[in-house]
Amino acid sequence: MSKTPVPPLARLLAIMARLRDPQRGCEWDCAQSFATIAPYTIEEAYEVADAIARGDMAALKGELGDLLLQVVFHARMAEEAGLFTFADVAAAISAKMEARHPHIFGDAPDLGQSREERWERLKADEREAEGAIGALDGVALALPALMRAEKLQKRAARQGFDWPDTAGPADKLAEEIGELVQAGTQAERTEEAGDMLFAAVNVARAYGVAPEDALRAANTKFERRFRAMEALAATSGQDFAALTLDQQEALWQAVKASEPGKTP
Repeated sequence: MSKTPVPPLARLLAIMARLRDPQRGCEWDCAQSFATIAPYTIEEAYEVADAIARGDMAALKGELGDLLLQVVFHARMAEEAGLFTFADVAAAISAKMEARHPHIFGDAPDLGQSREERWERLKADEREAEGAIGALDGVALALPALMRAEKLQKRAARQGFDWPDTAGPADKLAEEIGELVQAGTQAERTEEAGDMLFAAVNVARAYGVAPEDALRAANTKFERRFRAMEALAATSGQDFAALTLDQQEALWQAVKASEPGKTP
């Protein structure tokens, strides 16, 4: 007589419960905490983004599973501590999504607002209900620095603290670069470099560009071109590291010229 198949999510929850069992579980899994698992959670989220960027749907399925495991892991540890369960997590996000779409799940009229305007207003109401005081309250410290800078700037902009055009942010970036050049100590250089990067985020935002996405694409482009430079050098029997900077630059330009729809 065949067994009734266990629903996949119930199976995953049972697996995690067994892994965390003090007597019969895995020593490594039992030793973990929210803090030790958090870096893996962040890493898995980035691997999901990477699979999407590469258009690899088979990899995306696997990476989404890895990310789901992280949610299950945190929820299991919370349940053991008597804080909340996986079901509570699912119920909370369900309630939040319904509350943030009152024109779809409720009786609120659609006022024709943009999705971002409606979303941000509802999130602001939630933050106020949770006791937030300032406009910057609730911007997570654990966000990547570039992404957090953008969120801080957007929050400030909604309070009117923003340039009305692209010239202001561009001038500020030039100013910060000059201050970095003039910095006399390492501490000053570190501070001015931070100001310069913060200003660069503002420039990108002024042009409607997501800085995190733009820098990720630039990293990918640089990696692709650098690998191609190494390959060109190897094809001609040259040690890339032994070439002069001018010779390496010539390879860089050759790689750029060979790319379809090349960008500087």
